[in-house]
Amino acid sequence: MSRPHSHLFEVEASFPAAGDELVVCLPVWTPGSYLVREYSRHVQQFTVVDAAGQRVPFERIDKRSYRIAAKNQPVRCQYKVYANELTVRTSHLDGTHGYFNGATLFFYAEHFRKAPCQVTIDAPDGWRTTVSLPQEGTDFLAADYDELVDSPFEIGTHTPIAFTAAGVPHEIVLWGEPQLDEKKLVTDLSKIIETEAAMFGGLPMKRYVFFVYGTDKGRGGLEHKACTALLYPRTGFSSPKGWEDFLTLAAHEYFHLWNVKRVKPARLVPFDYSQENYTELLWYFEGGTSYYDNLLTRRAGLMSGSRYLTRLGESLTTLQGTPGRNVLPLAEASVISWTKHYRPDENTPNTAISYYLKGELVCALLDLTLRGATNDQRSLDDVVRLLWKRFGDERGVPENAVELAAEEIAGTSLRDFFARAVHGTAELSYEVFDHVGLEARFRTRESPSDKGGTPPRGRGDKFEGWIGIIPRSGNAIATVLDGSPAMTAGLYAEDEVLALDGLKCDAAALINRCEDKKPGELARVTVFRRDRLHEVSVQVGQKPADAVYLQRLERATEGQKQSFQAWLGTPWADAESALNGGGIKV
Repeated sequence: MSRPHSHLFEVEASFPAAGDELVVCLPVWTPGSYLVREYSRHVQQFTVVDAAGQRVPFERIDKRSYRIAAKNQPVRCQYKVYANELTVRTSHLDGTHGYFNGATLFFYAEHFRKAPCQVTIDAPDGWRTTVSLPQEGTDFLAADYDELVDSPFEIGTHTPIAFTAAGVPHEIVLWGEPQLDEKKLVTDLSKIIETEAAMFGGLPMKRYVFFVYGTDKGRGGLEHKACTALLYPRTGFSSPKGWEDFLTLAAHEYFHLWNVKRVKPARLVPFDYSQENYTELLWYFEGGTSYYDNLLTRRAGLMSGSRYLTRLGESLTTLQGTPGRNVLPLAEASVISWTKHYRPDENTPNTAISYYLKGELVCALLDLTLRGATNDQRSLDDVVRLLWKRFGDERGVPENAVELAAEEIAGTSLRDFFARAVHGTAELSYEVFDHVGLEARFRTRESPSDKGGTPPRGRGDKFEGWIGIIPRSGNAIATVLDGSPAMTAGLYAEDEVLALDGLKCDAAALINRCEDKKPGELARVTVFRRDRLHEVSVQVGQKPADAVYLQRLERATEGQKQSFQAWLGTPWADAESALNGGGIKV
């Protein structure tokens, strides 16, 4: 990192003798983020030398590979990698720090894929290196290339925050001046760690690192076998809602210690870094983890039962507002994540569904189904632990193993449940909430920012008109929902909204003002479309009742109340989201 402001990592990769030719490659994706990202596009000035420093001939085979005329001699590949993308799955170097995922920097040869690796970091003066790998002298050691790629590095002026939880050393590295209370961060993360460790009977690693990046925008996390990288708005930590959301993000990535990093789809074993790796099981491995990130935060005492129900209702609302739920089966959404989930466009809400979102809800329904079938003696926890017991050795989970394990725990066939919820496109059945004394209720959204999850607050004499668009910041329409009045009338995504009925407005205001119209009225919408002025007459429709909230039953039985407490670990009285809006526990 001799010139941090250039954003260039300078890399030298040494390979032992391996015959006349050696082919070295860079991955096109990184495990946990299912998109071909073409990391080789950032590689420049690639050369090869021998032990004496003499140039060795090589040729580029394809976008990610080089063939080296090694002549049975050790070689050193020297190159630079441009790194100016601060996300959890890429790399970033500037005057304040260097962060990198191994898949973006480290070439490998299949011949040495299982060989031990060692890394030496030549950092600028005053910078230190933190990584989850063990250190020997100045070298960091990985058992093989897979472990190396699974261990991101942070190099900078940070001072790690060290603590112990569940008997295991942990560290937190902060960058980007996140506005948070470090003591509270340690306390709350420790509660989540202890809760997850208790579920599995201990932790599967000897040391763990949280890399926390405060940014001006963006949110995300990426799991690794002994660490995680978390990206979060630096000002988002200061509000109770923001803190709660950050904790669920941390809980999500930590749960991946078991679910994905060790118990993983067999079709991903071993990883093929050259191309897409397909599996139907992301609905369970990511969606199930999304279910547990909220649930375990609740069990850790960091979220009230009412807040949990509100957040679950918000997820139900998002699903109901996505037409793609009736188009793309959940299992198929897992398979084509490479082209759908990570590459959304204006038509994505109409044709696709997130395996995180629907997977979370399917796992919630599966959990309640298992509890109902076994009189609360067994649950999805038992399915997770069973898969951990059988497949925690990383040999991989067969595509049908999750369904078979669930049926084993239930003691009955669940074929109809999985056919509907995972392999079909029919609406999910929410009747199973009755087992814990709840029912799903539907209402219309009361504003464009209404996420559902709470009962109606009342809108006076509003007419609830609806045209069916999703706005983009500014004047543009981001999406026209399938079957909506806007689509029928001929409004398009990317239309720039100028006016409604001759009066100036943008896309967001268009939604609000159409809500004041009666269903059946005409709305004259003026737009720019590719710089040409258009006026489109839209017959306003009735706003759909797609906001969902969970209401407790007025005459719930003692059995239902006890089932509720067994599920959420909180008294029945905490099921008040339907009555008080789900206040946040601080």
